[in-house]
Amino acid sequence: MAITIPLGDTERPVQRWALRLAKALPFVVLPHCLWRLPFAAGFEMGTIDPNRPPMPWWAPGYVVGLSVLTEALCLLTLGLVAGWGEVFPRWVPFLAGRRVPPLAAAGPAAVGGLVLVGLFGLQPLAWVGVVDEVGYRNGWWLALARVCTGPAVLWGPIVLALAFAYYRRRSAAGR
Repeated sequence: MAITIPLGDTERPVQRWALRLAKALPFVVLPHCLWRLPFAAGFEMGTIDPNRPPMPWWAPGYVVGLSVLTEALCLLTLGLVAGWGEVFPRWVPFLAGRRVPPLAAAGPAAVGGLVLVGLFGLQPLAWVGVVDEVGYRNGWWLALARVCTGPAVLWGPIVLALAFAYYRRRSAAGR
């Protein structure tokens, strides 16, 4: 039995590009999450850092939890292209069944997108040597790291684009 999440079942039609971006986002960020997981088991993925302290006891749970949280936030972005992102769910006291104000969803999404741009936006500068980067044992490890972590640079701009499209679509619906 397949679980389906209704997307595009909104009051006003979702632009095709926004629907595709929202569906693709969890897969865009997935390589970054998978790259992170071996670190939880103490495997350093070819990194060289002589000053790295020993991993604390809580680090494996943190690394796994961070990857799960990352994917959950990417899936939450689907609310910007789905009907369930336009109406408060039944379990929310006092608001159940009411329309979500456009800024109540687009505002936090835009702030989150800006934070993500701040977190990952300098990564390309590290690739060209402007900002310091973690050292790797050889070029193969470096290439694998960039292939896996590079797409995360797109996470913030994608969320910003989806938040803007959501706000425009929902604001036009209220007129």
